Formats: sequence, C-alpha cells, structure tokens
Amino acid sequence: MVNYLGRLNAAVSVVAITNANSTNPDFPEYKWNEKQKSYILSSFYWGYNLTQFLASYFCRTFGSKPTLLLSTMGSACLALITPASIAWGGWQVYCCIRMFQGLFQGMVIPSIHDHLANWAPIEERTRLGALSLTGMEMGALFAMAVPGLIAHSRWGWPGISFFSGGIGLIWCGLWILFANSNPVVSRFISQEEKLFILTSQKKTDCDRQKIPIPWKAIFTSVPFLSLVTVRMAESWGLSTLQLQIPTYLHGVLKMDIKSNALFSALPYVMMFIMAYVYLISADIVLTKKIVSLTVLRRTLNSIAMWIPSITLIALGFMDESHRLLAIILVTITIGVNGGVSIGSGLNAIDLSSNHAAVLMGVVNTVVSQTFMLAPLFVGIIVDDETDRSQWQIVFLVSALAFFLGNLQYIFFGTTNTQPWNDEDFYLINVLEKPNFIQPKSNRSSKSVC
Repeated sequence: MVNYLGRLNAAVSVVAITNANSTNPDFPEYKWNEKQKSYILSSFYWGYNLTQFLASYFCRTFGSKPTLLLSTMGSACLALITPASIAWGGWQVYCCIRMFQGLFQGMVIPSIHDHLANWAPIEERTRLGALSLTGMEMGALFAMAVPGLIAHSRWGWPGISFFSGGIGLIWCGLWILFANSNPVVSRFISQEEKLFILTSQKKTDCDRQKIPIPWKAIFTSVPFLSLVTVRMAESWGLSTLQLQIPTYLHGVLKMDIKSNALFSALPYVMMFIMAYVYLISADIVLTKKIVSLTVLRRTLNSIAMWIPSITLIALGFMDESHRLLAIILVTITIGVNGGVSIGSGLNAIDLSSNHAAVLMGVVNTVVSQTFMLAPLFVGIIVDDETDRSQWQIVFLVSALAFFLGNLQYIFFGTTNTQPWNDEDFYLINVLEKPNFIQPKSNRSSKSVC
C-alpha cells in the first residue's frame, strides 16, 4: 500500500504543481508542458526496470525482509526531499527523484512474491496472496484521493510528498519489529504453525538452500512466456488509466483538482471492493472444487481484462456533457480490472514456488517497459489534453492490449507447477551428469540436508 501510494501520487501532484488556481495558491506553480509531464510520469519506470533481477538476487542471498525494507525506506526518504528538489532543479530533478524511487521500488514485487512463496501454505496460497495484493488497490486509492485533498489544504502540493514519505517510514518501523523472511527464523509463530507451513510446502527447516536457476528452461517455458505477455498487456492498459485519469478528467471533463482527486479515487474504491469479491468467490470455488485452479485463473483474468476493453472504447466518446457516464465507465474499467491480482497476478508462484522471486524479476523487468512507454506514448498522441479525439486513440490502444493479451493467456496459461521448479531439475537437465545423481528414493530434501 505505502509503495503504491508513493508510485502513483505523481499523477495527481503533477496536476497540482502545474495548476495553482485549482489548489492552494500559496505555493509555486510550474509551467510544464504535456511532454515534460509525460517524462515525469514515465521516469519512475526508467529506474524500476533496472532492479528486478537485483531483487531476486537479494531475496535469495539475504531474504525478503531486508530487501523489502531497503526498497520501501529508500523510496520513502526520496519522497521527503521531493519538494525541495523541485524548487532547486525543476522538472528535470523531479524526473531524477522519480527514477531513483523506481530503482528502489523495483525490488518490491519480487520480494513480496518471495515472501508469499515462503510463508503461504499451498492450500491457502490464493487466499493469502490475493489478500496481500489488495494493498495495491488500497495504495492506488490513497494515491488518487488523498493527494488532491492535501494539495487543496494549507500543506499544498509539497504535503503530498511528506505524507507519502512519512507513512512509508512508519511502515518500515513496523516491518523491522515484526517481519521475518521465512517461518524457520520467525520468533512470533509456534512450532506447530511452522511445521504446518513447511509440511504443506513439502519443505524442511534446512530446505532453504539455494537451488540453481534453470534459465534456459524458464525462458523456453510456454506458460511462463504467456504470463509475461498477459502481464505486459494488462500493465499497458492499467498504467494508462492510473497515470492519465487526473489529466483526462481535468482536460476533457473540465473538473477542478479537488473534485478530480475524489472522482479519480472512486474507481479504486470499486477496485478495492471488487478485489474482495473476487477473493471470496475464488475461495468458495476452490474450497468446493467447482473448477480447477487453471480454469479459475483464466476466467477471472478474462472478466478483469475483457470488460475493461469494452468500457475503455466507450470512454473515448465522453466529453464535458457526459461527466457522470464517464466517471461510471472509469469506475467500471478500473474496478473490474482488480481481478487480475487473482487471475494472472499470482501465476508465478503457481509455476514455481522455488523461483518465484526470479520469475517476478523477469516479469516485472519486461512489464516495466510498458509502464515506461505508455506515458511517453500518451505524450506523443496527446498534445492537447482537451482534445477528445486524441484520447480516443489512447483508449483504443489500451483496449486492444487488454483483449489480445488475455486471449493468448486463455490458450497458453496454466497453474501447473513446472518441471524446472524441482531441485533436481538442474542436476538432471543442465549438468547432465547422471552418474553423480543419487537414486530417486535417496534424493529427498531431508536426505540432502
């Protein structure tokens, strides 16, 4: 939640910084053009895509606790110095700050997936994973609702960064006190609970050795490549919505910054609510074994991406006279899209719990390219934020990404654990030294330990 707040609040703060008349006028106003704004919104992902693999290395070497602490604390500290940095160097320095925030936050998602892989019993993985990832929706909700109110208050637009950085540091303190990278080293759970988690995952206390990464098998795995593709498509559409909604509402629908922030947040209220609707529905379906996990993931992902592909096209035809309908369409588009968290969002852990952080490092490295390119694409297409026809092109491209990305996931996506997840896969298929491999009956994780 705190990381998504820091990631997405720029969409509102950029509007506040460049339009003093609609916010607290006691603070400086900067005349940045649309291209400069697009650089600011894109710059976070310039850094974000550079630390995904580093995160997987840190998680495998040091654990998810210190990795997630480093990423969150670094991002929070940079948020605190943002107002002074803008006063000193303008939009160029703001881009640098956002880029370094991206460097730190690039380690967040791989760390979370590594943490879930270590802590979630297999039968509770969907429930706990989806519950954890609702923090994204909550962070997006805060990022759209709170910054606009703060910018309108006596704190002005600098207060947005102070709030984001402050709440991030508070979380870091709680994480230091209570978190552990895995159940084996935790001081806060019983021996029975630890045994339950490890038994469910078919692991023992000493089963935390570092398994070699089968890179060739990963990059030639059809289910994994399908996951990468669908996450790219979803990220393109969602990043366009997350970063451009305030500008669209301000430019086309002529809404001021305060009401803009409130209505920009409404879709994320819907998204947060829908996340729990999806979560409870998935839990019931899996408990009663109505369909397989693969069918469930494909179905939820289809709902979450195909309905928004229709509403996005309709959104492009809205103007100032259709404010209410436009807000309803935006709310449906983003709210329904929350099902992706359970659809394809947890698929990396399904494919390989042993390499979950590595897989998410690869996925997020590729996905971050879309987060970086989408704002730049909008900057090229939209040179007049009040021109509805330009926004129609933006929304049509996002709708196509949603539709085609999910279509291939229906054909090729799966939740079956891949052969390269096994600790013996590297020995058998990569080293190809069968004379040095013990018989199968002697190669249990316990005997290895």
